[in-house]
Amino acid sequence: MTDSGRMRPDARAWFEHRTTAATSLADIDVDALLLAKRRGGHRISVVLPARDEAATVGRLVADLADRWVTGVPLVDELLVVDSDSTDDTAAVARAAGAEVVAAADVLPACGSRRGKGEALWKSLAATTGDLVVFIDADLLGDIGHYVPGLLTPLLTNPRVDYVKGCYTRPLDVGGEHRPAGGGRVTELTARPLLNALWPELAGFVQPLGGEYAGRRSVLEQVPFASGYGVEVGLLVDLLQVCGLGGLAQVDLGTRRHSHQTDEALGRMAGQIVSAVLARAGRGRLEPGGLLTQFTHDGTGFVPHSSTVAADQRPPLAAVPEYTALRAGVVG
Repeated sequence: MTDSGRMRPDARAWFEHRTTAATSLADIDVDALLLAKRRGGHRISVVLPARDEAATVGRLVADLADRWVTGVPLVDELLVVDSDSTDDTAAVARAAGAEVVAAADVLPACGSRRGKGEALWKSLAATTGDLVVFIDADLLGDIGHYVPGLLTPLLTNPRVDYVKGCYTRPLDVGGEHRPAGGGRVTELTARPLLNALWPELAGFVQPLGGEYAGRRSVLEQVPFASGYGVEVGLLVDLLQVCGLGGLAQVDLGTRRHSHQTDEALGRMAGQIVSAVLARAGRGRLEPGGLLTQFTHDGTGFVPHSSTVAADQRPPLAAVPEYTALRAGVVG
């Protein structure tokens, strides 16, 4: 049973005042954004973390470079962080117009770990923008409005420090197209946990969405979970740093991307649960945490265990190699 009329008052107020729409370029005043960028003296970096995304990253990079680097001078840096890809992700992205770095080559004194969060954490050291936009590298369809849409609240409202994209997520399963139904881990895992533990965040439509933007000054103050727990971890930690009023979301319309198997989604959910429980003081982020799943081989059930309790990186503001690097950039 649902009650459509009830929502926590602070979450409802935030949802109504911090949610804007940019479902297409028609919703965005690009000239006003360029003026705000110049007046604020901003430098803007766009980052795509990628692992084995050769099939999609080239088109995304080419479109972003054409629209927002050479066509309209909104973006100053377009970076792909390659996370140990075994395909041609790096070569394809470079040919399409992006700067490409291997995650393992950034902050070498800190070593290297696997996972999306690691690539995002390293990207802050590989870029120089005071505003940073993150875009997943497996997106399909037209996402040309995503970057200016995410930047609008940051460029027009100095009280906003972090912006999440939200969207409807179609689901294609077994040749069947459903207009909604993507984001199963969000609905079955992340949303119930967030509503229970941080109910003021109930207004976020896509807490796990991979498209978001923030001010470097706040992003370098929070830890980054190394795996798929990075998005929910950032949301919870930035709530503590910025307060609810420093967070915003933008309706970007529709998001299409490749879908994973239920088994892979289970592992993703395990990492998200680990990150959430650690922040609630009810669990730990440690490499040894396991999720056991089962398959049936025709004779009986066979257990398979995988690591889901991901490690995390500390706030970059506390990392000497990063602070020395930033001092050189600013100086």
